[in-house]
Amino acid sequence: MPQVEALRDEGSRLQVVTAGAVAGLVSRFFIAPLDVLKIRLQISHSLSDPLSRPRYSSSTLRTFSNIIRHEGFTALWKGNVPAEFLYLTYGSIQFLTYRTTTQLLSSIPYLPPSATSFIAGATAGTLATTLTYPLDLLRTRFAAQGNDRVYASLAASVRTIYRTEGPKGFFRGLSAGVGQVLPYMGLFFTLYEGLKVPMSSVTAGNFLQDKLGGGEALAGMAASVLSKSAVFPLDTVRKRLQVQGPTRKGYGKGDIPVYEKGIWNTIRTIVRREGMRGLYRGLPVSLVKAAPASAITVWTYERAMGVMRSFDDDGEGRCA
Repeated sequence: MPQVEALRDEGSRLQVVTAGAVAGLVSRFFIAPLDVLKIRLQISHSLSDPLSRPRYSSSTLRTFSNIIRHEGFTALWKGNVPAEFLYLTYGSIQFLTYRTTTQLLSSIPYLPPSATSFIAGATAGTLATTLTYPLDLLRTRFAAQGNDRVYASLAASVRTIYRTEGPKGFFRGLSAGVGQVLPYMGLFFTLYEGLKVPMSSVTAGNFLQDKLGGGEALAGMAASVLSKSAVFPLDTVRKRLQVQGPTRKGYGKGDIPVYEKGIWNTIRTIVRREGMRGLYRGLPVSLVKAAPASAITVWTYERAMGVMRSFDDDGEGRCA
């Protein structure tokens, strides 16, 4: 099972955690502006005639322009502090859980490699999502607020949410997050492991392999785009549920509807008010973001593991 062995058997647990953390941090820094733009689009809504609604492209450009004009260039990194912590911990938990799970599953006879990747990916994504969800919620709320800030600081946001919403306030929309990540991570790792070997053979020896990691980057990009498209409506639901609560009117244009009855009622409300396209607001930006984010994450992970393993090899050589 070479396509599974690639992530399963290399390095110690400490190296896996370290490489996953580094990959998350690097990826987050580069895709932060796209993340803010996507969140703004996802929480926006329109109750007007569908025929009069702006095209996705014009809506995206207008949103981007408004952020720059009214909030400044640095606004594209709003929520970056909790997001960096999110990517740091999420990446570590995700890769460590994936590696551990695949090792456990390898002892099961006749389990196909695709099933191993799917189960391990879904398990890793579910655990990482649940443990880091409060950071995800804080990232969303900071990215969604405009010049009239809802929270003065990260510490103030934690105190305010705990005081006004209780511990459950940090987990608004978790069911949608888990419902999204189960199929997404399973599909992502299955597709990535299946595509990495053939794409590496196609790019072997050329510019893509030498400069961009070749098959690893391309496999991560393709796997992310396909997986993200399949589960995007749940991501939109998650974002809208995350900005519910007593501070709801402080996000976007201050007119975010109330969604209080779970995932399916939220989906029905969005479809009734905005049509099916309401579930896909920000999808083009998400796809543009997902491809480089996953490619950078996987590429950085592989490179970080390679560097740490080279130190091990050097140490062994000196000892010998």
